[in-house]
This record gives sequence, structure tokens and C-alpha cells, in this order.
Amino acid sequence: MEKKTTNSNWWDKLGQPQYGGELHIRTNRRIANFDPYFGVHLTQIYTAWMEKMFALDWLMDPAINDFREGEKPDNTIRGHLAESYEFADPYTFVVHVRKGVHWQNLPPANGREFVAEDIVFHFHRMYGLGSGYTKPSPARADVVAFKELISVTAPDKYTVVFKWKTSSRELILDALQEIGTSLCIENPEVVKQYGDTRDWHHAVGTGPFMLKDFVQDVSATVVRNPDYWGHDERYPENKLPYLDALKFYVILDQEKTLAEMRAGRIDVADQISPVLAQELRKTNPEILQIAHPANTAATIDPRNDRPPFNDIRVRRAMQLAIDLNGIAKNYYKGSVEPIPSSLTSRNMKGWGLPWEEWPQDLKEQYAYNPALAKKLLADAGYPHGFKTNIIADTTGDMVLLDIVRQYFKDVGIDMEIRTMESTDWIKYVLTERKHDQLAQRTVSPLGHGYEPIRQLSRLHTGYSSNYLMVSDPVFDAFQPAAIAAPDEQARKKVLRDANEYVARQHFSISLLSPGSFTVYQPWLKGFHGQFGAVCSAAGSPQMLFFYPARFWIDKDLKKKMGH
Repeated sequence: MEKKTTNSNWWDKLGQPQYGGELHIRTNRRIANFDPYFGVHLTQIYTAWMEKMFALDWLMDPAINDFREGEKPDNTIRGHLAESYEFADPYTFVVHVRKGVHWQNLPPANGREFVAEDIVFHFHRMYGLGSGYTKPSPARADVVAFKELISVTAPDKYTVVFKWKTSSRELILDALQEIGTSLCIENPEVVKQYGDTRDWHHAVGTGPFMLKDFVQDVSATVVRNPDYWGHDERYPENKLPYLDALKFYVILDQEKTLAEMRAGRIDVADQISPVLAQELRKTNPEILQIAHPANTAATIDPRNDRPPFNDIRVRRAMQLAIDLNGIAKNYYKGSVEPIPSSLTSRNMKGWGLPWEEWPQDLKEQYAYNPALAKKLLADAGYPHGFKTNIIADTTGDMVLLDIVRQYFKDVGIDMEIRTMESTDWIKYVLTERKHDQLAQRTVSPLGHGYEPIRQLSRLHTGYSSNYLMVSDPVFDAFQPAAIAAPDEQARKKVLRDANEYVARQHFSISLLSPGSFTVYQPWLKGFHGQFGAVCSAAGSPQMLFFYPARFWIDKDLKKKMGH
């Protein structure tokens, strides 16, 4: 495994770690599921007690990479449950399992050693490759990378061999090093005894914390695993975790979240809008903030398979009806660039189609032009506009959505806003496809900082997250072309062409890419934004197991500040 380059002792400025204390974290989604098999979108706390083969490199100097971007260069990843790894040949990826890792001392695992067969069981179960499983998880059945996976085997106690159809190193590494929660390794004994791990009472992992308590729609508490195998790489003599407990509070409303921050009852929260973050800086400058670049854009997402949105003239009219410059100036107070997005985030330098390279005729399709919008609607058979509705995830920006509603009304589009809590939205829109008009969620189809080939899944025919119901053979051809591309330069050309095509087709109505803020108390130490980094990358908060184990509370400072 390639040795990572760091600046030694960059962590000295963080102060000396302290043991003890409880960290209070705001989560903006209901915690509704405890088994990665049933969907990666439904919980935010898996990684407090379950772990993965790989993790972001804690020794990486934030000045080199602070993990706020969605893209993960190879030098930002290190082995975790995988101590080392290599390609035996272009189609064979070998993982060497870390020795000395044990399952938590909870039944039915009872502290036994973690071995290669545990990883094999996870992939067999998740992708229908064996161990009694013949079909993949419904949540992962259409993941392109894993359609290329042939087999996962354990030739000995500490070795796992992955055989692939593809020789794309990029695709294989992205699949196995994914930031999300689908690669969290569940305990086989729990699954065999209870059928699955959906019941929180059966949460067993190898991680630094153990799930102790759960109150539906209120909170979840995890406590220190006294037998955790990990040590702090910065201070190798320090056994992890530092904290006694983490408590996740379910708070859907951003303003209520900030009220709890001001009162000192919450230590860290992410996904705070630029507007509210700006207000917080004025009222509470002592609360620290970290800005995270957008790795997904705000959008309005029509069902492309149904009238009136199956007519590109209607979709173009909707885009022309929105004044992006006005939103940037008046709503975001100049803190956001007034430019639209296509498939790829502008933060991924060298990929996609930067705004300055958009052809002029394409730029004009995104300029505010209500007169042309009305003409296009009339040409499409809607001279008086039409009525519609939008199913909106409440974790999104409802104020912005109301601004868009007014812009639409000005050209004759009467949009009713219907809101759903995130878990219900996922079931109604993403799983059951019951929405019949428009939808909006935090993780949109545009502006992604994901690994390039994965971006090409978002609007692919039949893809599980393609709730826009786009089915376009021209777009579908981009992904196999990217997989077959002989080198990075060729893949970049595919991504550029795909971005221009998506922008011209107006599959999704682009708003802006405002990014978000993580806010945290000054007594939270060992932290430089890693929590929010994953939120930005994945579009929804996902606390990484590898980081909270290394956070600590400065108890003296907290007491001094009256909390």
C-alpha cells in the first residue's frame, strides 16, 4: 500500500486530547433503519458502531486535503479493517484483513475475532453472490460498479479476494472505498439469528461505540466500546475513543438547531444554509463555522416521462422563468455564484464543463427571460400555463422553494408545495415513484463531486435514484463509454460531453449551488470539518466512524463558557 505523505505534527495546534465527556450531534433526518442492506439513505449513525474496509486518511494534513470535496484522490484513502490491499492483476483485488480486530462483546458475536469471512458474508448478502443470497439488496441492485463484481472469496482467515469483470482501477477503487454507509460490515451472527439487523437492540459492530439507546424521532445514544481495537495515529499510545458517548438528536428545523447551539445543548451540526450561518456569525461569533463547497446543486426535478414535463419546451421555459442572478444577489446576499449546474460539480477541477466554457447559445437558455418562457409554454400548448405540485424533502430550503414558486407563477405555472419528512420522501418518491409532477430533495441529480463514472448513473435509465424518470439512449451511452475509456483524458472528454448534453436537455431545472456550513462549539477539539465534509459529499449527513473516535471535549473551556 502506498505510503501517504503528511506534514508531521500538524495536529499539535489542536491541543492535547482529553478522555471523557458526551458529544451532542444534531441529525436532520429521522433514524429509521439499522441495517445497510435495506438502504443507505435511511440512517445517519451506522458508522458509530459498524466499520468499513477503508476510511479517509486521518494523518492527512488538512492543508493538503481537508476532505471537504466529494472526490477522493487515492492519497486520501487508507486501509481500516483492511490493513493493506493490492491488485494481483487488473481483474483481481486483494484485501489483507487487519489482525486483532474483534466484534463488540455483545451477543450473539460475544467479542469473537473479525475475520475475512465476515467481509465475504457482507458482500455476498449485499450483492447476491453467495452465503445463501442469490439476489442483491434492492437498495444496491442497480449500482453499476457492483454489476461488474464476479465473486468475493476468503482463501484464508485474513485474506479476501474480489474478482471483477472490469479492469477499470478507478471503478473498482471507488466502489470499495465509497464514503457512504453501504460498505459498513454487519455482524453475520445477528443476521443468521434474527434475519436482519433492523432492530436497534441487535446492533453489533467492530466500531468505537456501541448503540445503547434509541427513541424514535428523538435521539440515539452510543457509548464507548471498552474493547475497541483502534489507537490514535497521532498519539499511538492513546487508545480510542476519547469520548464516553455520542448522542444524536433528531432536529429537522435549522432555526431550532441554531437555538440549541446558542444554548450550548448541541455541540455540532451540519447542513446549515449560508443565510442562517451568516446570521449566526452576527449573533454568536464564538460558535465556530466551516464552509463546505457544494457537491450537489439545488434543483427542481420534473418527471420527464409525463406531461407536461416530457416536452423539452416546458422544461426550458421553467429554467428561463427563474432569475438566478436575482436569487444570488437578494437571497444569498452575494455569497453564492449566480451560475447554474450541469452533471458535474464545478469544484471538480478538470472534469465536466465549467461555466466559462459553456457555448453562448447554451448560456442563454439559463438566462432570466420570462417573456420567452411564456412563448415556449404557449408553443407547447399551455398559453395560460398549468397547475402542478412539487413533493419537497423538508431537509431542503423551503424559503428558496417559495421564491421559485413565485417565479413560476409569474409565467403562469401554479406550483403547489407539498412537504414530506426525508424518510417519507424517500419511500414515496425514490422507492415507490408515487410523485406525478415535480420533486425536490437535498441530493439532487446535478452538480456532483462524486467519482466521474458514478455521476453518469444519476440519470441512467432504470437507476434507483433516477426519480426524474429520464430514459434517454444518448445519455445512457455515456457510462459504458466512460468505463471503456483507455485513459483519464478520454474519460474527461466523455464527462464533458455528458455535461453539455444534460444542460441542453434540461432534464432537471438548475438553481444554484450554495454549499453549506458546519457549526460547532469551541470546546469540540480534534475536529476540522470532517463531519461536514461527508455531508457535502454525500448530500446528507453521515457521521464517519473514523473521526468521532478522535474527537474530544475540552471540559475546562466548556465550563469556563458556562456550559
